[in-house]
Amino acid sequence: MPKRRPVGNLLALAVLAALVERPRHPYEIAAVLRARGKDQDMPIKWGSLYTVVANLERHGLLAAVESGRQGRRPERTVYRITDAGRAELVDWTRELVAVPEREQPRFEAGLSVLGVLGPDEALELLRQRLDRLEGQLAAQRAALAGHAREVPRIFLIEAEYDLAVREAEATWVRDLLDELTTGALPGLAEWRAWHETGAVPPEWADLADRGTEPHGDLAERGAEPH
Repeated sequence: MPKRRPVGNLLALAVLAALVERPRHPYEIAAVLRARGKDQDMPIKWGSLYTVVANLERHGLLAAVESGRQGRRPERTVYRITDAGRAELVDWTRELVAVPEREQPRFEAGLSVLGVLGPDEALELLRQRLDRLEGQLAAQRAALAGHAREVPRIFLIEAEYDLAVREAEATWVRDLLDELTTGALPGLAEWRAWHETGAVPPEWADLADRGTEPHGDLAERGAEPH
């Protein structure tokens, strides 16, 4: 199980990583993270940056070094990472790399209810997705190749991982499209009949009723399952 972190927002991880190099003020942290495309690697809400920095300081993971003002600009506080912050950064990174955690992409949510669409519509939408994926993958490969000429690979491995995952998705979608096109997908005839007649196929009757009956100790206590 992932640990409960003093500041669990992944933006905090990115901030700590930016400050492990040298002290910076929040405006500079944001500029560095944007330049490095960190918003492509993790969910980042830029409007919460100052709150995250303040929380990291409150928990002793950052410390203010100095505050200063240049001209009419707002006062800027420079922060450094503390020893506790370095330990948190290293421990958090170890966990993220070593401990698999199930994530649920939006595509998986759509697939979980794909049956509400007819087979022909599902086929067309999956073709659209694959076309878009292939275009994005071509752009990703070109960008990665360009960065690889200037940046050591250790700083690009997250982009390699993302590319590999998306390529695997494209392969899976191609295989599903092939099953839909050739009619090899098990249950395809029943799926089509359901949308043509509006009646649940007899072969699916048990599935349609599954989960509607109380069972186990819930039934014994007369409680309905949630």
